[in-house]
Amino acid sequence: MSAPGPTIVALDGPSGVGKTTVAQRLAERLGLPYLETGAMYRAVGLEALDRGIDPDDAARLAKLAGELELTLEEDERGRVRVLLRGEPLDPRARTQEVAEITSRVSAHAGVRQTMVARQRQSAGRRGAVLEGRDIGTKVFPETPYKFFLDAPLKVRSERRLRQLRDAAGSEPDPRAVLAEVAARDERDAGRADSPLTMDSSYELVETGGRTVEEVVEAIVERVQAIRRGLAERSAPHG
Repeated sequence: MSAPGPTIVALDGPSGVGKTTVAQRLAERLGLPYLETGAMYRAVGLEALDRGIDPDDAARLAKLAGELELTLEEDERGRVRVLLRGEPLDPRARTQEVAEITSRVSAHAGVRQTMVARQRQSAGRRGAVLEGRDIGTKVFPETPYKFFLDAPLKVRSERRLRQLRDAAGSEPDPRAVLAEVAARDERDAGRADSPLTMDSSYELVETGGRTVEEVVEAIVERVQAIRRGLAERSAPHG
C-alpha cells in the first residue's frame, strides 16, 4: 500500500472512546488540520430537529443534507470548524437530544454520501486527522494510517456523561446515558450504509485504561513507523 498525496489519518470507533480529544491533539503533533466529522452530522441533526423533519424520513433528510449551507473553515490552530450558514454550531448541537437524533439521521445513505463528499474535498487539499465511524472504510479507505479506538461500554458511557454534564451544565441520568450509548452502538453497527466496523487494515487502540497523552503518543509512533516503511519501500534500489 502506498501513501500518495496528503497524509490522511483515520480514527474510527464507537461513541465515548475519546476520538475527538485524541484527534485534536494528534493533529497538533503531526502538523495536520483536524476535522471533526461528527459535527457535520450534528449540524444536519440539529437542522432536522428545528425544521420538524422526522429523523427516519430518508428522502427529506437527504434533500436537507444536500441543500444545507454547511462550510468547513480551517482556523489558526489548524482545526476545521463546521459552520452552519456562516456561523459556528449552536451549543444545542452537543446535547443528548441532538446526539440521539443525529445517530438516526446519519444512518441514511443519502445524508452520508453528501457528508463524505464534503469530507473528501476538505481533507484532500493538504491532509487531515479525521475521526468518525467510517473514515477508514468509506471516506478514505486507501489511507495506510487507520486506527480503531475502543473501550468498554461502561467507560464510554461515563465519558459521555461527563461530556453532557460539561455541555449542558446539568446532571443527566446515568442510566439513560448508558442506554443511549448502547443503542447508538447497535444503530451504528447495524446500519446498511457505512456501518461501524473494523477490518484487518486497522490497528486497534484500546483507550479505556490509558491517558489521552498515552494514546496520542502510541498513534504518533505508529504513524511515524508507517511513514518510514513506506519511504523505504518507495526508495530506489540498486
